[in-house]
Amino acid sequence: MAWRGSPVTQQAPEFRLPDLAEMQHWTQMVGRAQQLMLEAGVPIASGEAVAAQVRDFWSDYLGMWQRFTQPGAAADTPPEKDKRFAADAWRTNPLFDWMRQSYALIADHLLRGVDALEGLDEKQREQLRFATRGFVDAMSPSNFPMTNPEVIEKTIATRGENLLTGLQNMLTDLGKGQLTHTDPEAFELGRNLATTPGQVVKRTPLYELIQYAPTTEKVLKTPLVIFPPWINRFYILDLTPEKSFIRWAVEQGVTVFMVSWKSADASLADVTWDDYIAAQIDAIDTIRDLLGVPAVHTIGYCVAGTTLAATLALLAARGEADKVASATFFTAQVDFANAGELTNFIDDEQLKLIEQLSPEGYLDGRFMALTFNLLRGRDLIWNYVTNNYLLGKDYAPFDLLHWNGDTTNLPAKWHLSYLRDLYRDNLLVQPGALSALGTPLDLTQVVTPAYVQAGREDHIAPAESVWQLTRHFRGPVRFLLAASGHIAGVVNPPAAKKYRYWTNDAAVDSLEAFTAGARETAGSWWPDWIDWLCARAPDEVKAKGARVPGKGDLPAIEPAPGRYVRTR
Repeated sequence: MAWRGSPVTQQAPEFRLPDLAEMQHWTQMVGRAQQLMLEAGVPIASGEAVAAQVRDFWSDYLGMWQRFTQPGAAADTPPEKDKRFAADAWRTNPLFDWMRQSYALIADHLLRGVDALEGLDEKQREQLRFATRGFVDAMSPSNFPMTNPEVIEKTIATRGENLLTGLQNMLTDLGKGQLTHTDPEAFELGRNLATTPGQVVKRTPLYELIQYAPTTEKVLKTPLVIFPPWINRFYILDLTPEKSFIRWAVEQGVTVFMVSWKSADASLADVTWDDYIAAQIDAIDTIRDLLGVPAVHTIGYCVAGTTLAATLALLAARGEADKVASATFFTAQVDFANAGELTNFIDDEQLKLIEQLSPEGYLDGRFMALTFNLLRGRDLIWNYVTNNYLLGKDYAPFDLLHWNGDTTNLPAKWHLSYLRDLYRDNLLVQPGALSALGTPLDLTQVVTPAYVQAGREDHIAPAESVWQLTRHFRGPVRFLLAASGHIAGVVNPPAAKKYRYWTNDAAVDSLEAFTAGARETAGSWWPDWIDWLCARAPDEVKAKGARVPGKGDLPAIEPAPGRYVRTR
């Protein structure tokens, strides 16, 4: 196919309305699709509903064609909000404008068709809706070289060099089995990521304990230990210095410890729920003994927050709840009744697949990375296919995406148990249904003061699901809703002056009621948290002796960020 001039100015063939034969053809295609779905055992809408869908589709389709036959009609259309079609050519060139609008029309009707299906329970409908959205994103004309005007322009301008560069990018990704999101040479642990000074002061087969060096003359007497999710590297809370939650907390006069989980290998094949809970208790006791304090503050992020809740329940059952002065939860769930889009990956077939992918007792972290990418396929998959495979663009440096691609392996036995017992069966909120270290767990026995943070746009741990934690604990709970999602909603340093958060001191029984009466505050929620933490235990001590890493009974093993954060 030869182009004479730029596709931005290239004139498209004259448009005409579809004739009766074409309409009959596409109507037959809909019928065939319905038959295929029936044969596959997918319930479909009634004949009347199907007829209504066909009528709606053709009404909208003919309306689109009529707009193309009316000069100047396109000028009345609203500005394009979909960044996939931000280039002018998607509007100024009739051919690509037609592609764009046709795609939008078909995508809309496909998704509406899912909602019209009869006989589906809500879980089946959501799974089908999720799969349909994935298909719709994949079929976008922006994803293919001959239907994307930007790619055509670039190919002409570079005489195909963009496609060769893109091919090299694609082959590199195939070789490593993972999509690249950022410049792989831009970041290095200890150089410009995870640079907060500290020392590894304990190492077990499952975790390293890092103690960070104080930067103030006095520190809070009660120290803080952070439990990050074991499905990611801990340095999401210690990115570049200006974004580091750990560095900021140290600067506020907090003695900070971090647990760095080991990426699983065959040696961790038998690790279970009990082992992670035991590790959290071990870290708590280690810090209490090292500093000679009765209790510690704790933070649990995401799945480690779920485990922290179980740890608190276990300590309560043992009569040892006073070991923890407070518990903070970053986007953590305990009630998985409405746990968001991740539940689309949790059924018997998916669990069998995970088992098959873990022959040596651990799941390769690249499979989890793909799962999270699929949750936002348009942004985390197809955006990079277009920019880096088709347009051949260089990768931009982005610390958060570097962390996102720094995968960890998971103990398969524990991972499967987590998915079955929590995500699928929701046992943690049923008193006595789950046990840890031989003790039945009951979240309603937890009276530890808790600070619960949720992200308003969180697609991994939806705010409504995180809110449920306030319904199960019996102690004082401060709930805070932060703008943005699972990562940016947490990693929001005050100096950035970004986003906002909502608080509500009234006694409310739902997230809807919380939001209706909430007070909005601009900027980071971190200062609200540190004020809350200091109010729980305001006493201070001098930052000397065991408060300095390696100066107490635990000698320094090696500088932070340690060995485990680098293991594959």
